[in-house]
Amino acid sequence: MTGDPSSTETDLKRPTGERVIAAARGWLGTPYRHQASLKGVGCDCLGLIRGIWRELYGEEPEVPPPYSPDWAERSGEDRLRAAAERALGPGHGPGAMQPGDLLLFAWRIGMPAKHAGILSSPGRFIHAYEQAAVIDSALVPCWRRRIVRAYSFPDL
Repeated sequence: MTGDPSSTETDLKRPTGERVIAAARGWLGTPYRHQASLKGVGCDCLGLIRGIWRELYGEEPEVPPPYSPDWAERSGEDRLRAAAERALGPGHGPGAMQPGDLLLFAWRIGMPAKHAGILSSPGRFIHAYEQAAVIDSALVPCWRRRIVRAYSFPDL
């Protein structure tokens, strides 16, 4: 039988990074809600990443415990980075990041990672922006210099 493959078959042939970006774009406009992870309803930056993971792989590798908005400052532990490394491996520096990678940001050098997003193109990233929604932002210098680590999602 000939003809165009179904959209599902086509999607399965796409590289993982493209599929991560497509999933992230599906969350655009989702309102910011602390600790939430429901597409179209609400999410924070971690909830966005959790939702993308569920969409691509099914069950999450781990469910985070409840956390306060200032969790990174209060604990001093780099819990976000530790969780990323448990799920995705050691990662790589910002110089090796590729579209579809998970990006972790710290507000100051030596501080724990506090924010996460998905690199959508060499100069843009998708993230849940507090007091707004999930947006595709320019990766301007003030964001770029805060990237502490990038992680590639596992092949599907």
